[in-house]
Amino acid sequence: MKTLQMKGAGLDAVDVALIEALTENARLSMRDLAGRVGMSAPSVTERVRRLEDVGVLRGFTVDLDSKALGYGLQAIVRIKPLPGQLHKVEELIRKIPQFVECDKVTGEDCFIARLCVADIDSLDGLLDAVADRAETNTAIVKATPVPRRLPPLPVGR
Repeated sequence: MKTLQMKGAGLDAVDVALIEALTENARLSMRDLAGRVGMSAPSVTERVRRLEDVGVLRGFTVDLDSKALGYGLQAIVRIKPLPGQLHKVEELIRKIPQFVECDKVTGEDCFIARLCVADIDSLDGLLDAVADRAETNTAIVKATPVPRRLPPLPVGR
């Protein structure tokens, strides 16, 4: 029940500042975090641990530049499995590492996925792997004016 008490409520200004700082740079030391919020390192360590325990912080990650890794093209693909193919399509998407993100959605399509590929030929090859089991509609990403970011953080609700 501890998680229910914290989710969406109970964050104070210090929690928000810690979350924002860790979002900017997940490698900050507890000492550096403490300096940003005006608390001691042990107090900050306890706060961060509490945010992890209640499920607000689920992990710490890195932000990779896919172009620097040789993936010059990103695509958003709407995927509508053929009748009886939903679970097989989901399994296929999970197994193809170029699918870097996928949401199961309501509406006409069942999945919306993001792919990172080297070029258009690579994209065609991956879509061919799905074509026997689903209809796809693909858009090439030109730019990302809003990169992945935090949702608004509720303070003291």
